[in-house]
Amino acid sequence: MDPSDSPDFLRGATSRAPKYQPIDLTKPSIARVYSYFLGGKDYFEVDKRMSEYARSVVPEILKLAIANRSFVQRAVRFMAEQGVDQFLDIGSGLPSDGNIHEIAQEVIPAARVVYVDKDLTVLSHAQALLVGVETCAILTRDLLEPEKILTDDDTRRLLDFSRPVGLILGGILHHLSHHRESLRVSAVLRDALPVGSYIAVSHFKLPDPEDAEDHERAKQAENAFLEKLGTGRWSPPEQIMAYFGDFTMVEPGLVNCDAWHKTKDDPKIPIPIRPLIAGGVAQKRA
Repeated sequence: MDPSDSPDFLRGATSRAPKYQPIDLTKPSIARVYSYFLGGKDYFEVDKRMSEYARSVVPEILKLAIANRSFVQRAVRFMAEQGVDQFLDIGSGLPSDGNIHEIAQEVIPAARVVYVDKDLTVLSHAQALLVGVETCAILTRDLLEPEKILTDDDTRRLLDFSRPVGLILGGILHHLSHHRESLRVSAVLRDALPVGSYIAVSHFKLPDPEDAEDHERAKQAENAFLEKLGTGRWSPPEQIMAYFGDFTMVEPGLVNCDAWHKTKDDPKIPIPIRPLIAGGVAQKRA
């Protein structure tokens, strides 16, 4: 990818972006590392080195990325099948096969999606993908400022908060530096959702210390991410559950990502996959 392929070179897509800043090629990007794990091509050498290092520490990290992506897709399809026709996807990452609007619009053709990511690489590629797509927008916003996401002009233009919204927090809360930050931003976002809305969360899961091998592998992965990427927390299930607040969990609750509403069409992930990432969906009820 040409580093000069910046937001300034793309016109026509609906977006809200900060003043252009050059992409830093000396530091790995969460979005680009994730793209590498998923077999994408939108990464630089620094992202590849980070990805290969993480894979050397936790060989199944690729399986975890695939399981997470598949979970998000199934969660979106589930919400759309319940009648939800508008989605807020925060930490959306680089476009890949089966984007949120594509999944939702297979069920509800008029479904609307607001994508949010702070990575400028994501903005440039998403703008190109969404040119002429009036039902979607891409915002360059930071999850740490959820109020700005909710009040953004494009968010308010596309999403009607008097009707149910599907909130997607797929593999993003564990990249905040502390559990209390994740609690704060998830609470702000949940409070903005009307009754009938859903929230989907996937998060690196820290196995019980009694599961010594898996627990040690999770700690090794966390150290690798913190050392090379600067983010990535593995949390126990009770902390992850807190991000759903008082919403009612959809069966089967918080489970390994590859086990949530798995279908015959899901990617074939060799078994076993270590229980290092969990996901769940919950609904806001009256």
